[in-house]
Amino acid sequence: MKEIIHTNDAPKAIGTYSQAVKVDRTVYLSGQIPLVPETMAVVEGDISAQIIQVFDNLKAVTQAAGGDLSDIVKLNVFLTDLSNFPLVNEIMGKYFQEPYPARAAIGVAALPKNVGVEMDGIMQLPVQEYPAC
Repeated sequence: MKEIIHTNDAPKAIGTYSQAVKVDRTVYLSGQIPLVPETMAVVEGDISAQIIQVFDNLKAVTQAAGGDLSDIVKLNVFLTDLSNFPLVNEIMGKYFQEPYPARAAIGVAALPKNVGVEMDGIMQLPVQEYPAC
């Protein structure tokens, strides 16, 4: 059974897609760029501010789906400048703990709204345990 995930704590979709789609315990997270949910404007500041905003947006969607960032099993990072990859690692360390998700870092020519970073991922929710009666 497919469930569409939506939260006002992350940017609304700016195209023909959902923030995330849940199928059983797997959640497919759409790409997040550094938009501030309340204003739908790109976060002010440098690439660090953009990376932080993207992780905050992903976190909001994972929580709306019933999990958190630690449930992400695959993360894709798209950067317009791969020299920013060490910064992604540094900031990611503040959001994730071992064991880390599988990950890819991809250099791209451009991203929506001229931002420097976008991330998407796949999340596996834990099995719900119910207390014995």
